[in-house]
Amino acid sequence: MLCFTILLNVKEGSTGPTGCAVILREVIHLRKTKASQKARMSEELSLNINIKEPRWDQGTFMGRAKHFFMVTDPRNVLLSSETLEDARVIMENYRAGVVKPGLTEDELWRAKYIYDSAFHPDTGEKMFVIGRMSAQVPMNMSITGSMLTFYRTTPAVVFWQWVNQSFNAVVNYTNRSGDAPMTVNQLGAAYVSATTGAVVTALGLKSLATHLPPIMSRFVPFAAVAAANCINIPFMRQRELKYGIPVMDENGNRLGESPNAAKQAIIQVVVSRIGMAVPAMAIPPVIMNALEKKAFMKRFPILNAPIQVGLVGLCLVFATPLCCALFPQKSSMSVSGLEADLQERIRQTSPNTSTVYFNKGL
Repeated sequence: MLCFTILLNVKEGSTGPTGCAVILREVIHLRKTKASQKARMSEELSLNINIKEPRWDQGTFMGRAKHFFMVTDPRNVLLSSETLEDARVIMENYRAGVVKPGLTEDELWRAKYIYDSAFHPDTGEKMFVIGRMSAQVPMNMSITGSMLTFYRTTPAVVFWQWVNQSFNAVVNYTNRSGDAPMTVNQLGAAYVSATTGAVVTALGLKSLATHLPPIMSRFVPFAAVAAANCINIPFMRQRELKYGIPVMDENGNRLGESPNAAKQAIIQVVVSRIGMAVPAMAIPPVIMNALEKKAFMKRFPILNAPIQVGLVGLCLVFATPLCCALFPQKSSMSVSGLEADLQERIRQTSPNTSTVYFNKGL
């Protein structure tokens, strides 16, 4: 059949060396085409791709940075419910061994990152849109820009700190570790404690800054945010500190819950969040302090807020994924660092396990 197809493509009367050359070229071309098609089919149908883990090596900072640049991409916030649902279906089907016809590896990874950006890794629930890490840049650039612009009066400080800590409370709850639900009363108490503590801290720092040079007063919002993160995150995740978060072996088998793992996870998240705030709240004040002395800024003071918001946004585009990448999402600790009763249980049920793994949250 192959020869017949080739001969039909050769002009009538093409004989001798020229005709043979044409036939040879046709044979090579068809074989290459079929080989290419087989390779594509093999790639599409492969079930050996490990979509439980990120595409890039999470043992290196660069690998984690590439991963979080995808997860925190602000464009993911604009994706429709249909797109998110399609990604969820692709992921669940692939895990079940069902491959969508024509699906390529790149499309599979794209679906994974869409899924990871919108669905909680432990519960599988669709996360509240402003609580997703992909909403960090657009939300924080607006809130932080406003905090840095309107910092001179006490009512402004109270209002924007309350807005910021309310947003942080949503983010901290949305990106918590573990799958245990919080009751409405627990959530309400955590929110009130976190926001009140953060606002009081901000006001205290503002009063201390009244005797400092103007440039130092500009850094009060950053100091307040850093201190507030140390209050807000533990309060919003207090259930984890009390009851622990799930810890697993290297194969993903659940071994129990550990408050010690929760402490390590929360410390890492606090450090990452403060790191995110450093460029966005430290660099724009220096630039704005210089710009406000320029004639054009004195003529058009209305430009202050949009320029400040733009500078914050530029910093956050890079600071958010890079600071998320400071620690692996799938964090680990030695079994010897766990609670004594959990250590004993692991020795009995999984004696060869020396390290446990857990989702640290974001």
